[in-house]
Amino acid sequence: MTTTTPTTDPTPTTNPASEAAMTTTITPTTRPSTVTRSGRIRLPQVTRGEWIKFWTVRSTSITLLAGAVATVAFGMIFSLVAESGAEAPGPAAFLSDPVDLALGGIGITEMVVGVLGVIIVAGEYSTGLIRTAFAAVGRRWTVIAGKVAVLAASITGVMTVAVTAAVVAGQAVYGGGEPTVPVTEVLDVIAGTTVYLVGIGLIGVALGFILRSTAGGIGTLVGAVFIGPNLLQLLPDSMTDVFLEYLPSESGAAIMTRVSDPDLLDRGPAYVVFGAWVLGLLGLATVLVHRRDA
Repeated sequence: MTTTTPTTDPTPTTNPASEAAMTTTITPTTRPSTVTRSGRIRLPQVTRGEWIKFWTVRSTSITLLAGAVATVAFGMIFSLVAESGAEAPGPAAFLSDPVDLALGGIGITEMVVGVLGVIIVAGEYSTGLIRTAFAAVGRRWTVIAGKVAVLAASITGVMTVAVTAAVVAGQAVYGGGEPTVPVTEVLDVIAGTTVYLVGIGLIGVALGFILRSTAGGIGTLVGAVFIGPNLLQLLPDSMTDVFLEYLPSESGAAIMTRVSDPDLLDRGPAYVVFGAWVLGLLGLATVLVHRRDA
């Protein structure tokens, strides 16, 4: 009888190089993070994204630049056709002032920047993009702050140049009889006009967050800021004298005019009143955004 001896498998040969490769721990490469440890996106990243969005969307960037062109163009037109009105009685006398005429196009520009503020917010509510932004960022006030910062910076940069150009170009073609004024003597008017335009744009942002409707926001802006004060002047003086000068349009007019008006606030109080309107509406918008669903 033949006995079968079991064969033993040879010991497998281990490759030291492959064994080292298998046991080597791969250390992940550290990359800069754009979020905090809690997973929320920071304000600088939100602001950068809003800046890119604002200047790459043609409707917003072109609208702002069109407002700047209108400021200079209409100011030159009003200055060119001006006539000496020094003899005009009462409030009509300011129509001859070369600086005020050069800034005659601000009435159109303020409507442009106000509507722009409404659109950049209410437009995202209509498309649902604002919900994505709130969900991605985590803190809703950060989204509001990013939009406010971008719009304020954009209007400040563009309109400072436009208002200065309007003053220079308007006085260059001025056809009235009053002496023109050097730009260095109206820097407060240029600064006040720019601040007013920025404030109107931010009021538009606040109305966009409060009403969440493009039509509603624009209608409220036009009615309350532009049409309302004219309608209030139809009421008895005993009523209008109490609160008319404290409206955003009237306090804004006080900070961007060179000719004093007894019916308006002084420049210092006017800044306080106008700033209170802007900050108050933005504060109300922030509260409402946090209390209700997107």
